[in-house]
Amino acid sequence: MVHLTQREEQILLAIWKLREDAYLVAIKKHLSGILGQNWTVGAIHRPLRHLENQGLIESHLGEATAKRGGRAKKIYSMTSEGFALLAAYKRINESLWGRFPDLGSTG
Repeated sequence: MVHLTQREEQILLAIWKLREDAYLVAIKKHLSGILGQNWTVGAIHRPLRHLENQGLIESHLGEATAKRGGRAKKIYSMTSEGFALLAAYKRINESLWGRFPDLGSTG
C-alpha cells in the first residue's frame, strides 16, 4: 500500500469533497477553513504534484475565464487508485480508533 502523509490524505479528502471545483485555491480555502490554519499555496502544490506523480490524482485544465485574465484553472480529480487508497485509509483509521474508549471520558 502507498503511504500517505497526513497532509496528502487531507488534500485527497478535499479533492473528493470539492469534486469539479477542486482547484488549487479552492483546496487551500477548504482546508484552511476546516483545519483553522492558513495553508500556503506551496503547502498544497507540492503534495498535489506528488499525488499526481503517484497516479492517485489527475488534472485537466478548465475553461479560461476573464476573471482570471484569460487563464484556465487546473482542476484535480481522484483516480480509482486514489479513491481505493483513501477508502483503505478510512477503514484502517476506523479500526484503530474503534479500539479506544471515548477520549472525552479519560483524563
